[in-house]
Amino acid sequence: MPKRETGYAGARRISYGRLVPENGSVLEMTREMFEELVAEALDRIPPELTRLMDNVAVFVEDEPPADDPELLGLYEGTPLTERGEWYAGVLPDRITIYRGPTLRMCESREDVIAETEITVVHEIAHHFGIDDARLHALGYG
Repeated sequence: MPKRETGYAGARRISYGRLVPENGSVLEMTREMFEELVAEALDRIPPELTRLMDNVAVFVEDEPPADDPELLGLYEGTPLTERGEWYAGVLPDRITIYRGPTLRMCESREDVIAETEITVVHEIAHHFGIDDARLHALGYG
């Protein structure tokens, strides 16, 4: 069952990960290990797509903004489909993947790997101008 929504520049997306039961335990993983999982998820993006990515940077943060504590990922920028001749000399788009909420919702390392990959693909898709409705249809909630 979907957990919640996150997406385009602060909008929410549905996450199909499982919540950890209320037992007070949270899966532990160092920031370095989590960053490696994000890098591996990026490496699994087909090269023909990564070659098309333009002026975008990916970051890992421990926690999302306080007003949205369960946010897994966030795309901030101008999607490729909305860029025109005016688009020059701007700061890179920013994709942020949040470690804390991902670890809190996952029960195992395998869950973290799967959820991280879904989140990375979801946010990159926003860079390409793909909206939440299409991502849901493709299974990337």
